[in-house]
Amino acid sequence: MGIPIGKLALYCACGGIAPHRVLPVMLDFGTDNLDLLNHPTYLGVQHRRLKGDEYYELLQEFMDAIQQRWPKALIQFEDFSSDKAAPILDMYRNDYLCFNDDVQGTGAAVLAGILGTLRQRGKGPEGLLEERVVMCGAGSAGMGILKQLMDAMQIHGVSRAEAAERLYLVDYTGTVGKAPAGAEATKVEVAQGKEGLEGKPLLELIQAVKPTMIIGCTGKGGLFTEEIIRALCAGCESPSVFALSNPTANSECTAEEAYTWSDGKAIFASGSPMGEVELDGKRLYPSQCNNMYIFPGVGLGASLAGSKRVSDRMFVKAAEAVADTLSAEELARGQVFPELHRIRDVSMNVGIAVYKCAIDEQIATIYPKERENLEDNVRRRFYDPVYVPLVRQNE
Repeated sequence: MGIPIGKLALYCACGGIAPHRVLPVMLDFGTDNLDLLNHPTYLGVQHRRLKGDEYYELLQEFMDAIQQRWPKALIQFEDFSSDKAAPILDMYRNDYLCFNDDVQGTGAAVLAGILGTLRQRGKGPEGLLEERVVMCGAGSAGMGILKQLMDAMQIHGVSRAEAAERLYLVDYTGTVGKAPAGAEATKVEVAQGKEGLEGKPLLELIQAVKPTMIIGCTGKGGLFTEEIIRALCAGCESPSVFALSNPTANSECTAEEAYTWSDGKAIFASGSPMGEVELDGKRLYPSQCNNMYIFPGVGLGASLAGSKRVSDRMFVKAAEAVADTLSAEELARGQVFPELHRIRDVSMNVGIAVYKCAIDEQIATIYPKERENLEDNVRRRFYDPVYVPLVRQNE
């Protein structure tokens, strides 16, 4: 229960949601771990893990119960296995107000960081069309990031196929140039037309396509070697390096390594917090790419709007709102995300952007009161976690 409680604590502390409006849930499908099943103090349901139809029947029973009891509730999926996360999201996303933070939230957070790097280079969101991105890691997070990038590129005027041409995927076998039978749609789209790159090692791929950005979601510590970073810099003056695997020991490289091997040219973000680096007398400030920049504001905006669903466009607008919140001082320090102490401002801006998106897509059911603009409406309904006096004070 630690993860759902922790996520909901962030909704309350960062996202303006009152604590009496949240409910943590963990679905227990059983376990195949015999040590746990035979342990007398195991607190979980003591039966083998459900599979096939039984698994989905239990999930459907939960979804039906939530919709019957709280028909306007927003459901956030978290920590489903990679083989189930995307199918479950596709199963429910059009009929329930729900999203998957591992897939969509992670993708939007990375997109926000990429838009932040574009601001570092003096470009707007449309500059995304000039990027060439290598994604290392084909799990649910990696697929979610690639899908989010394609969604954002489409919004800025290219077809989905044209967007996929700018993206490259590397898994444990090398570059993916041929999607296997039964592969999910995102992997198929990105592999399309890249048969000649099939199986190429990461270094050879970088030398061949000269990417402007490399993203790691592999859990393989040290994957981004000095040779990799220097090859990246050879093809791009100021490349972006996002080493997102947690914890720090699993990070593809550290901030110090990225800055040192790029001679201070890299724009760096990590999944785990990393300290500032001093290089040749210059202080460099890495950013932490964290889903908390995205999901509290998305939940806030979708809930306040009474949205019928959480759309893909909402996550693109959420990412843009995060990047737009970057201050001049933060940009000057080389950051691609706002400081965490400003997270409530970030969440409010994300909530406003998502609310506007729901109205634009005609899926909102709640609108601001007459003579109240949308921004004031969100601010008025934004929960503030402070104590209120219980006794009237005499003046």
